[in-house]
Amino acid sequence: MAHRKTSAPKRGSLGVRPRKRASEFIPHIRSWPSLQLESPRIIGFLGYKVGMTHVILVDDRPGTPTQGKEIFVPVTIIETPPVIPIALRVYGINEYGGYAVLKDIWIEPPKEIEIWRRIPTYRPSTNISERIEWIKNHLQDVRRVSLIMAANVKSVGGLSKKTPDIFEAVVEGGDIAQKIAYALDVLGKAIHVDNVFTPGQFTDIIGVTKGKGFQGVIKRFGVKELPRWHKHRKGSRRIGSRSPTIGAMSEVPQPGQMGFHRRTEFNKRIIAMGDNGYEITPSGGFPHYGVIKSRWLMIWGSCIGVPKRPLILRWPIRPPKWQPNKPPKIVYVSLQSKIS
Repeated sequence: MAHRKTSAPKRGSLGVRPRKRASEFIPHIRSWPSLQLESPRIIGFLGYKVGMTHVILVDDRPGTPTQGKEIFVPVTIIETPPVIPIALRVYGINEYGGYAVLKDIWIEPPKEIEIWRRIPTYRPSTNISERIEWIKNHLQDVRRVSLIMAANVKSVGGLSKKTPDIFEAVVEGGDIAQKIAYALDVLGKAIHVDNVFTPGQFTDIIGVTKGKGFQGVIKRFGVKELPRWHKHRKGSRRIGSRSPTIGAMSEVPQPGQMGFHRRTEFNKRIIAMGDNGYEITPSGGFPHYGVIKSRWLMIWGSCIGVPKRPLILRWPIRPPKWQPNKPPKIVYVSLQSKIS
């Protein structure tokens, strides 16, 4: 008698639970890498997904069959407008071993950043000198220094809004005193993407994926469809049994929200940067976006999200062993129309 299989692999990874809608477009970064940099700098930046095109470049990855040869590579373009720090924030350690805010310093933002559109009750700190003095007197309690920044969305080609997007990025490099000095020096000044990243390096991309709405278990988890030639009075595109799932998080595939999730893509390589958008804008502009008007990044491969979706780029938290010291040589960039 042949053995009958009574088990099957679990459908769907629990590593991405709960599969619910993201609470906001600009995600909060939960973890930051600890870096030993020569000078202080922020290690995160904000950009807007433009679209995709393709290039032909010389493969510089060691050990690949195409090393030193010209290859076809799909790339994603991200427009990165300048960001302006509007607040300094320092963290200490609480009784649970986590980070806790010690002190904030908010300034009056420049006129081009209409911060009142995002925070109607925004009030700059009135006693800035006293707050700075307090921070300098409590350097032994400071464990992390970060900057709260607003993106100058008016300079983005594909957007038509005035409301700035606000995010927070950590300052790394040097000791605590050097980090605070750097943060105080750049408050209110524009920071460009080339002050944070260099062509050729790896980066992590955090954002919200494309939304697909409410979907069933066939599309959401890849469950095998039940045979239609039996008497399935309740349908074939469903699971056979939910089993007792009351009282704990269910591992049984169930229909629900698919897409529009907060996700992180690790080790995406920056292969080019520039400040002239017309160098890479195809004929007729990018679909659903238009023309690039500020600085841009070119990422190897695809990235999460839809056009105009804000993405946060972070220095890699678990970088690969191979660290390139220069970008690959690009032979050709496709400028053909992407509008079908």
